[in-house]
Amino acid sequence: MNKPEQSVAILTRLTEMGVKASIDDFGTGYSSLLYLKRLPACELKIDRAFVHELSEAGDGATIVAAIVALAKALNLQIVAEGVENETQQQFLTQLGCHTLQGFLLGKPRTAEEIARDIRDPANIFTRSIYNINSK
Repeated sequence: MNKPEQSVAILTRLTEMGVKASIDDFGTGYSSLLYLKRLPACELKIDRAFVHELSEAGDGATIVAAIVALAKALNLQIVAEGVENETQQQFLTQLGCHTLQGFLLGKPRTAEEIARDIRDPANIFTRSIYNINSK
């Protein structure tokens, strides 16, 4: 963020008008804990690099669990990017991620495909990812 004070002021005005802000790619690049404190965001997006590591041995699960716990403590909605397999989906769902994104849930689509599905909803393929009532 080039001008943090200006950016925070603009985002604050936008959220006061009803615009919702999201902290994208959390944990990589320029995102930091300071953003969580200063930005008027309602959502935190866990970067796909961390989600990918859930399938490998190591600290990936611990880091993702810590990010989710932090987001919950700050009352932020949680989005996990890059969900590609059911192991990742199950782990993230059990942690309480609100939204999952990735190839497991759907491939990227063209504007034409989306327009076709809007015209003919029977084309839309959906599947249940998690049944909250199954507990």
